[in-house]
Formats: sequence, structure tokens, C-alpha cells
Amino acid sequence: MEIKCHRVSGGCAEGPALVTRERISFLGNVDPETGVVVDPAHELYGRSIAGVVLIFPGGKGSTVGSYVIYQLRKRGMAPAAMINLKSEPIVAVGAIISDIPLVDRVPEWILDVKDGTRVVVDARREVVVLPDGSVKV
Repeated sequence: MEIKCHRVSGGCAEGPALVTRERISFLGNVDPETGVVVDPAHELYGRSIAGVVLIFPGGKGSTVGSYVIYQLRKRGMAPAAMINLKSEPIVAVGAIISDIPLVDRVPEWILDVKDGTRVVVDARREVVVLPDGSVKV
């Protein structure tokens, strides 16, 4: 199934989905050395965001979060791609300077995708590709 989206940062990547309904503050929620969510109050606590298609509503927190995303990329610990309901400047800048595909303006039911589902983010074509039957729409 192809879902139309809006390109924030170009490129194409695929990987297993890691989904949260909570916003992410890259400064404070994520360890820039390991890519592991370190905030015990976050639903992804203890999970690694490295190499996944990270699906979350959007970012929050300090503008330094953009540089945390960049650090993650430099260390090979960044997500393969990111999908937001609505991106904001922190995540957008982080994705752009890190060459991580980022799209937004997707249906809210994208947050119902099961972790581990293979997702393709083709920001160049402004589509997200999900396997048929991966979510009920």
C-alpha cells in the first residue's frame, strides 16, 4: 500500500518500523552515543532507534536535538528514516543536515503500524510504502 506524504528531507530508505505515540526530544530522550531511548518515562525506553523507520508524532524540546540527530548519524546510530504526523524545525533540521529521509502529513493511523513491519520511505516520490494488510484503515 502506498501512502502519499510530504517530503521534509529527501532520500529513500527502508527498515523495520519502530512506532511511538509520544513525541521525542532527541536531547534528553535519546543517548547520542548508542541511539537508545534513555528516558524511563518514554514508551520506547530501552529501545534502539538505530536503523529503523522511526514513526512518531513529531519532536519536542531543545534545538540542540537537531545536533543529537546529526551525532547519531555520524556514529551510525540514527534511524534509517523518520515519519512524523507533523514535523517541526528541530527534527526537520536534524534530518536535513544528517541526510535522513523524513516525511510528514501522513494519516494518523500510521501510528497503528506494528513494530517490525517493513516500511519504505521514498521522500523523493513523496510516498510511504507499507505491506498490504499491515494496518486496518
